[in-house]
Amino acid sequence: MNVEFLGALQDLEREKGISKEILLEAIEAALISAYKKNFGSLQNVRVHIDRATGEFKVYSRKAIVEQVADPRIEVSLTEAQKINPNYQVDDVLESEVTPREFGRIAAQTAKQVVVQRIREAERGMIYEEFSNREGDIVTGIVQRMENKNVYVDLGKVEALLAPSEQMNGETYRYSDRIKAYIVEVKKTTKGPQVLISRTHPGLLKRLFELEVPEIHDGTVELKAASREAGARSKIAVYSKDENVDPVGACVGPKGMRVQAVVNELKGEKIDIVKWNPDPAKFVANALSPAKVVTVDIYEDDKVARVVVPDYQLSLAIGKEGQNARLAAKLTGWKIDIKSESQAKTAQIAADSYEEYDEEYEQDYDYEDSYDEAYDDEFVDENDAEAYADDEYYDETDAEDAYDDYDDSDSGTDESSDSPKPADADMNKSRP
Repeated sequence: MNVEFLGALQDLEREKGISKEILLEAIEAALISAYKKNFGSLQNVRVHIDRATGEFKVYSRKAIVEQVADPRIEVSLTEAQKINPNYQVDDVLESEVTPREFGRIAAQTAKQVVVQRIREAERGMIYEEFSNREGDIVTGIVQRMENKNVYVDLGKVEALLAPSEQMNGETYRYSDRIKAYIVEVKKTTKGPQVLISRTHPGLLKRLFELEVPEIHDGTVELKAASREAGARSKIAVYSKDENVDPVGACVGPKGMRVQAVVNELKGEKIDIVKWNPDPAKFVANALSPAKVVTVDIYEDDKVARVVVPDYQLSLAIGKEGQNARLAAKLTGWKIDIKSESQAKTAQIAADSYEEYDEEYEQDYDYEDSYDEAYDDEFVDENDAEAYADDEYYDETDAEDAYDDYDDSDSGTDESSDSPKPADADMNKSRP
């Protein structure tokens, strides 16, 4: 090895982006494998490459012991102290054993080790690069399609666009340039695997960041996004600067900014609404383009009950419930939509139910108070009515009192000396 060799390593570092130190460590490991291939696999050796000159040396390493069991990896304390008196048991004795040349097989082994280490270093660098870009947008070129999977060339690595991450109705042709969202980066035995998506809501956010400078510099915040890929999307934007209209900034002059995003998403419709910290106002904005009359928020159930004009009901719900569904995803609230006539009918029914419930409670209270009158013995109908508001009555006691009165012809109770009126109408007092 010489200075030319170090120059080659520097060129390789620039081309592959792999550190020169990693390459030198790979070559040292390769030389160790080559030496063991030629001069015995059980020997313990160390290879050192001079970083300035490129010269390499091989050192045999032997453990110092009292009694030698294997001379290939051990040396006696007596022999070691002949070289250096300071050696002790369990120290390591190193001696240079640099060969003049390696055999053909050993050289081939070294080459394989170097190539393998370089490949592993490349994979590690690619994994680190793309794992840090998870949640970012990338541009790639379609390479091939296999079993509905689309493989996209990202330069250093080939990304996978699975069928579940492809937009409905979108076709991919060889050499097409597309933008995609990095969902996940996996480390596999064949190198890093990059999974990308064309349906993720994050792709919508990143595209607006590219097209709208106000979002990129932080003047406008993209608070939330909901998406049904290939059909329709909604985004909520907000600006702390009162002089900046967040919706207008995203739309752009003559709609140029939003149109660029729509073109990239193959004609997907995009609703841009203004975010509001008040949930009621935010829900009303999210149902755009429908106009909202009232919004009632129920915090405990996380439900928003919305009333819209009769002619706006179908617009608020959308085709197959799409508008309401996207608004619910955007706001995080369950949305119950009713027209004004439906809300009025429901209110009338609720009021009628409350009136009936109140009347039922009043009747129930009257019957209870009337029954309470029979808790004590009574003499006549007037006494029963007098107690009707105070005491509780057991029906069995009333019947016994009535029977006693009915059996008395003279107007005197057999079980009591107290007279009772003969004309007392007990039927009126019974419940």
